[in-house]
Amino acid sequence: MTSPRPSQAELAAFLQAEFPQTRCTLEALDDDGSVVVAHPVGLAELRPGGTVSGPVMMTLADVALYVAILAQIGIVPLAVTTNLSINFLRKPRADRRLVARCRLLKLGRTLAVGEVYVFSEGEDEPVAHATGTYAIPRA
Repeated sequence: MTSPRPSQAELAAFLQAEFPQTRCTLEALDDDGSVVVAHPVGLAELRPGGTVSGPVMMTLADVALYVAILAQIGIVPLAVTTNLSINFLRKPRADRRLVARCRLLKLGRTLAVGEVYVFSEGEDEPVAHATGTYAIPRA
């Protein structure tokens, strides 16, 4: 049994309340089930050479997948990542936010699989592509 589908405002409030350490923000919850999540880029996100660190991009991808799942099944806090694989495609811009678009590929009773494209804001080519699986707790 799942909870009612939450609104964008409810999901954003949940993220802020339960994950105050994250700098990710929910930007859009689309009718097709996809979500857009963003992460600011500042000095703390950069590694030597002036590129955004991989862990920042992985965090953004993971949060985007989590939000996409909760948008479909309701706020189920104990849904957890079981697999996350990422391909870094090109150097992100250090002067722009990272933006992730996630869509679910499969949503079952106990597992969800999705893919995430990460972009430097305003750019057409993705800087990373991730796929992930989440375990959904049984009610």
